[in-house]
Amino acid sequence: MSALKANIVIDPQDVFSASSTAGTDIGAFATTGDGRYFRYALVGATATVPGKLYQASAEDTSNFQDKTVTAPAAGATSIVTTSTTTLAANQLQGGFLTISSASTNAGQTLKIRGNTAATAAVATIYLEDPVISAPTGTVKVDMIQNPYAGIIVNPTTASSSPVGVAVYPITAAYYGWVQTHGPVSCLADGAVTVGTSLCASNGTAGAVEPLAGVQAPVGYALTGIATTEYGFIFLTID
Repeated sequence: MSALKANIVIDPQDVFSASSTAGTDIGAFATTGDGRYFRYALVGATATVPGKLYQASAEDTSNFQDKTVTAPAAGATSIVTTSTTTLAANQLQGGFLTISSASTNAGQTLKIRGNTAATAAVATIYLEDPVISAPTGTVKVDMIQNPYAGIIVNPTTASSSPVGVAVYPITAAYYGWVQTHGPVSCLADGAVTVGTSLCASNGTAGAVEPLAGVQAPVGYALTGIATTEYGFIFLTID
């Protein structure tokens, strides 16, 4: 079962590092003690660029969502799909599953321990958190990878949610820290006015812009920033 853990306090220098192996849990929360917060992330197929905004790996509606399953009993630590899916072995490890639809007991959020490989076939999802209450009727699940697994530069058309700003060039498929709260330099798309609200840009990948439309809000401007330049914002993702 998932256990609550104390926040990690890291040396500010630790954020300027990368590793080919995981040093702690993906998504682990840390602070440098100076008002900045960080999350431990696994980078996707492209190295991070400092000062750019990153998002979780893109939503996969074909393989992760709206899957019918055999109704599990309370306390079950695995769920078997009856819908077909395509998954690499343990692709969802560290991610989450919800009972998205059922006659009763939908809405549970359960951490995933792993999964079997499947290619257009049924799969078994192993749970770190046991099923809380047995769902009834036709049961469907939605699943996501850990939001900090396989992060990508925030695209101009959102395919998931923002997770942080890169502060170090973490090698592709390596682990490291991304900032989620406090003062950080970030690329601007459009002129930014000091003190105004900011959101993910829909015009320049990895940038922020003045809050408008439906893009995800990410923080506030600590200074004015000229378009295409980097400047200080106060992140509020965490």
